[in-house]
Amino acid sequence: MTMTEPAGTDRVLARLMQLHPKKIDLSLGRVERLLAALGNPEKVLPPVIHVAGTNGKGSTVATLRACLEAAGRRVHVYTSPHLVRFHERIRLAGELIDEDALLDVLEECERANGGAPITFFEITTAAAFLAFSRTQADIVLLETGLGGRLDATNVICRPAVTAITPISLDHQSFLGDTVPAIAGEKAGILKPGVPAVIGPQPEDAAAVIEARAAAIGASLYRWNREWTCEPKDVGMRYEGARSGLDLPLPSLAGMHQIANSGIALACLEQLSGFDPPLQAFAAGLRHIEWPARMQRLIQGPLPAMLPPHWELWLDGGHNPGAGAVLGATAEHWRDRPLYLIVGMLNTKDAGGFLAPLASRAHGLHAVTIPGEENPHPAAQIVAAARGLGIPAQESVSVEAALRAIIAGQAGGAARVLICGSLHFAGVVLADNR
Repeated sequence: MTMTEPAGTDRVLARLMQLHPKKIDLSLGRVERLLAALGNPEKVLPPVIHVAGTNGKGSTVATLRACLEAAGRRVHVYTSPHLVRFHERIRLAGELIDEDALLDVLEECERANGGAPITFFEITTAAAFLAFSRTQADIVLLETGLGGRLDATNVICRPAVTAITPISLDHQSFLGDTVPAIAGEKAGILKPGVPAVIGPQPEDAAAVIEARAAAIGASLYRWNREWTCEPKDVGMRYEGARSGLDLPLPSLAGMHQIANSGIALACLEQLSGFDPPLQAFAAGLRHIEWPARMQRLIQGPLPAMLPPHWELWLDGGHNPGAGAVLGATAEHWRDRPLYLIVGMLNTKDAGGFLAPLASRAHGLHAVTIPGEENPHPAAQIVAAARGLGIPAQESVSVEAALRAIIAGQAGGAARVLICGSLHFAGVVLADNR
């Protein structure tokens, strides 16, 4: 293969993108048809922890993986979207799926589908289930793609545990215009007789989730009801239905990660037959891997541009709930000026995302995401920022924005946060290699 020739998986993935005219079309019928043609691999998986939510579900899955692997378990993981390469979505027994294995399951799914309409996410979810069914593991961590009720992952009839992380407005055109409507879609992953771990929720979302659980007979384990997780001394304290644990803070930055870690710990507490030593939880929390979620960039060409003692951070949050989390983190960043470099999709609410950051942002540079088919034009991000009182201007690239920030900062160190989109974060990580 030449340096310019795409890998075999890239060619197959490109073909799969053409199988359905809609990029997103929530339904279970197409994926159920394909899974039946494949022999229903989703029915022979190890125990599944199924996670939905608007914000924090990826961090929760990453924390679960870290704790389970620290306890010696073999873990399959399915997450989305990827940041740089598709392979990031499928982790087989602790390792990212390799090129040959991915090519095999993608081509098998393509053949079994026979050219019938199916979305990219549906057919690649089937490929993940196929890969999982053929490699031994102790547990599957399954993150929903969009919503829950009609998400392609919601074909697991009897997961071991379900979890719903914090819900806020996002993907309204697919999930509904209100938080209760979105909560109803997320609550679609709850199953009769299966414990459901619930993270911090708005009151109207919690009411919808509780009604759904009562209707189907799912037992609830709710934040600040059946379990709590909060800062204590230099670490945190988890109190659950059966245990109390004093633990280190998670390695992921931000106080919101304490609640996300609590969701993960509550899931593990509800996981039948899982009773690891305290050291496994502590070791897992210290070594969580989850790029572009309040990730400090230390190496690479972008941080190399910065003067001494400056900091460069990257986060893929993109909705008002994520903006609130970033705003809360920024309240602890009062030792130096904070500058934002923002790129977003045009389906997102730029003003709603930026509002919680307005009081702390010293300035903002907006970038139109390169290579993205639906980018938020930088000019519109600038207009939203200025409407909130944030000094803002357009930049042609992240590099240009950094140069402008450095040139304009008169003395002293500063902190730069690149944010607004997981797609944008992926571009940044690819360029910073």
